[in-house]
Amino acid sequence: MVQPSKSKSGSSVQGSPVSRRAWLMLALSTVGFAVNFWAWALLSPLGPRFKDGLDLSSFEQSLLVAVPVVVGSLGRIPVGALTDRFGGRVMFPIVSAATIVPVLYLGLAGHSSLPALLAGGFFLGIGGTAFAVGVPFVSAWFPPERRGLAIGVFGAGMGGTAISALTTVKLVDANSMSTPFLITAAVLGVYAVTAALLLRDAPGRAVPTEPLARRLAVTARLPITWQASALYAVGFGGYVAFSVYLPTYLKTGYGLTQADAANRMAGFVLLAVAMRPVGGWLSDRMGPIRILAGSLAVVVAGAVTQSFTPALAPVGTIAFLAMAAALGAASGATFALVALLTPAGQVGSVTGVVGAAGGLGGFLPPLVMGSLYGAYGTYAAGLALLAVVAAAALAYTLTGVRAAAGGGDRKRRSEARPDHRPAGTTA
Repeated sequence: MVQPSKSKSGSSVQGSPVSRRAWLMLALSTVGFAVNFWAWALLSPLGPRFKDGLDLSSFEQSLLVAVPVVVGSLGRIPVGALTDRFGGRVMFPIVSAATIVPVLYLGLAGHSSLPALLAGGFFLGIGGTAFAVGVPFVSAWFPPERRGLAIGVFGAGMGGTAISALTTVKLVDANSMSTPFLITAAVLGVYAVTAALLLRDAPGRAVPTEPLARRLAVTARLPITWQASALYAVGFGGYVAFSVYLPTYLKTGYGLTQADAANRMAGFVLLAVAMRPVGGWLSDRMGPIRILAGSLAVVVAGAVTQSFTPALAPVGTIAFLAMAAALGAASGATFALVALLTPAGQVGSVTGVVGAAGGLGGFLPPLVMGSLYGAYGTYAAGLALLAVVAAAALAYTLTGVRAAAGGGDRKRRSEARPDHRPAGTTA
């Protein structure tokens, strides 16, 4: 491993080039993240169809689309720790191959009843754990001053939910219920083989030797673990909540067709995906605290506006697109903060906990929205709650997180783990 040169003060020299192999590994891991998230989101676009076909209540429909989210979220904790130990080269193929099983089950036999769908959705959550594999894998390949951008680019793989939104309903209408599941299973299989053949862990990556339980205990004592978890629960949790519940919201609240609602949800997802690497890139230059604060302020404004249920064109559309952009940028900035402040060898464990918090942040809102709509016939209260939570996260960012991170300035980034740089970079 080539060490970066240091000044007399001990700061590393910034601006070192990144090897071509690092960019290749970033591309492969981003594709893997997208494919697994595509599988993870297969049930969401079909939620309204299952509701009508199986005569589900609003709460049951919300539970159906939320189960993969919570399982995928909690599963990130052990998967992140295992990635620290065994590396992304091992874990990416395993997670991708394991996700094939519930995808095939749901497509061939598990879509005829609510219990069957819930069982399949439970194991479909495995696909959501891919995030905890990719962040430590990518982080190890890039120097500190490039990690915000790199992890932001990897995070754009959450656009796999857009693939699901754009194709699932159309494939079912044109062929059969099993078609999108069979196609996704085939793509997962191709990626699992490709990853096993081509992925390589960064030379000299830090490999922990402590037992899993001890490493998780150390992770729990790191302040960044809980700071980033709180912020990611709002940023990524808000994105997940909208990506799984927006079709139902638009169909119920605005009378859109299922296909139109799915297409609009795809637009929301794509904008959020595009803004995630932008959030990471801006964090490398301006500091993650500033990007987080600005993004959360936009979420507050958008949620307050939408709580009044304005006309979809143009006010409602503008509010949702603004929130999509802000939630994507906030997600990228959160993991720029994680990459900046987490010790080498613990990135996977911290990522697992933070990723779990983000997924759980997306699990509760659909259930709350469904329950409130069932009780009051309006989504206004749910959106008002989102505004309150985002405002609280904004206040926390500007106070506790800023103080703990030292403002997240460039000097802190240049001094963060100067001895952890992959081969292929120059001094």
